Amino acid sequence: MFEVARYEGERKLVLGATIAIAASFYGAMFVALSPAYSDFDLEAIFSNFPQQFTEGFGLAAFNTLPGLLAVELYQFGWILVLGLYLAYTAAGLVAGDIETGRMDTLLSAPISRTRLVGEEFLSMLVPILAVNAITPIVLYVGSVLIDKPLDVTNLVALHALAVPYLLCCAAVGFALSVFLGSESLAQNASVGVLVVAFLVETAFIGTDLEFLGVLTPMNYFDPTEILVNANYDLAGAGILLVAAVILVLAGQWRFGWMDIQ
Repeated sequence: MFEVARYEGERKLVLGATIAIAASFYGAMFVALSPAYSDFDLEAIFSNFPQQFTEGFGLAAFNTLPGLLAVELYQFGWILVLGLYLAYTAAGLVAGDIETGRMDTLLSAPISRTRLVGEEFLSMLVPILAVNAITPIVLYVGSVLIDKPLDVTNLVALHALAVPYLLCCAAVGFALSVFLGSESLAQNASVGVLVVAFLVETAFIGTDLEFLGVLTPMNYFDPTEILVNANYDLAGAGILLVAAVILVLAGQWRFGWMDIQ
């Protein structure tokens, strides 16, 4: 059972380890640099900045280690870069296999089409879980070494709530991979969709169009609120999971009856 998920997951072990090492190194760099940021007068620096910039990027606690990590590592690294990368990778799952002819081999296995692509999507859990399991350990050890230990509960909560967000981003790429049928088109579209969503969520804060943020996955995962204020949006995580499930089911439904050439 889950033979395809295990096989595809093993193929992504190197990818997961690479992402986890890169994220850990990037985060450790800001842990080491954090003492240099503690003397900033944030009110004076950001007083003339637009509300969209300070609130959208969570700059209110930039002079603390949790605030610095929330902005430099999680707002950009997790929400934007990692979300885009996972969507881009997932966009190649189905369309890429069809274009290379590998899908013909996979379809010879005695399982249904819907289960096949569903297990392919499940393999995306390998890099998602790897980066969210290894990085917080490195960050916590680093924070202890500089005598500014991070709150363990907040750190664990952040990485637990990051899983639904990243699954939702990957599901966007997966659905586009099935519906568009072209690997390059699906990859470009997935990046475009998430970049536009990120801009809508950040640029419209404090405007009459702020309500559009509810349509973006970024609206339901706020690293600054978790790491700095210990506010956990469990309902938001549920919405992200439901959105991911709907996108995957839609992709499975489409792949179940589409012609493959």
